[in-house]
Amino acid sequence: MSVTPSIACIGIIGKHDNPLHISIFPPHQNTSAPSDAAHLEFSLLLNASLDIFEQRTTTTTTTTRVDQDLGMLQIVDERLSVWGWQTGTGVKFAIVVDMWGREGRRPSSSSTSGGMGLGGGGGGLRPAFKALQTAYIRLLQNPFHTPSAGPDGQHAAGGNQGGGRKSGEITSPKFVAEVRRIGEGWRPGMERV
Repeated sequence: MSVTPSIACIGIIGKHDNPLHISIFPPHQNTSAPSDAAHLEFSLLLNASLDIFEQRTTTTTTTTRVDQDLGMLQIVDERLSVWGWQTGTGVKFAIVVDMWGREGRRPSSSSTSGGMGLGGGGGGLRPAFKALQTAYIRLLQNPFHTPSAGPDGQHAAGGNQGGGRKSGEITSPKFVAEVRRIGEGWRPGMERV
């Protein structure tokens, strides 16, 4: 039986490197009882990728980039890899891909998909990143969404609606549901999520 890679985590990080939203997907997150350990693990993983975001964006500003796809940022281990996308306003989207899939079982060498659909600068994740960016733009266009203030007192995207765990965390139910739909619906080789 072939193992299909899946999204393990989606992170949205603000312009000032503040976490705006983190969604974790099975098997890393038990949907019936959220795990603070899994949230901490992926928060640290996303935080570790921020230096790579910065390095990639400073090295690519000398050349003209049509898209914001930064490709694979890092390989964590044989199972997880982090992929990145940055908006023109400096908001970062990170997707952690689990090569063992939703079942969480190590594939045999003959059953792995070999990263099918993920090569070529993350082209297989491009539809997921575009869907995330569209959801984020729709959130910002919502007249009832209030952006939070960033570290310098300036307003940064990521309002705190409904009392999130931290100031600046996006808690809009519609946005959270859309991120969950993207994370659960993505499969390698999809052209649209």
